[in-house]
Amino acid sequence: MRSLLALIFSASILAASSAFAETRVFIIANQADGYGSGQCLAKGETCGTSLARTYCQSRDFAKASSYRRVDPDEITGSVPKTGANCSHGRCDEYVAITCQR
Repeated sequence: MRSLLALIFSASILAASSAFAETRVFIIANQADGYGSGQCLAKGETCGTSLARTYCQSRDFAKASSYRRVDPDEITGSVPKTGANCSHGRCDEYVAITCQR
């Protein structure tokens, strides 16, 4: 009976700890750097996997669970479509990287 109780207790602790895993989404400007790294992230290509993971690890997260291009209309707050972040009529694109601890 005690072993069954210990097993149930252990399972509940394990389930509770995974429920508290921290997830955070970072929105970053996808600026052309000449290396094509921004396009890997924006297009969701496999070459963006290591870039997203490195970005998350630089912010003390264990891994990147996803990354994708974000339309400025999806971002809460004010992101100008024209102005300081546009050059020659071309505005920055944005990328969302989801990081987990």
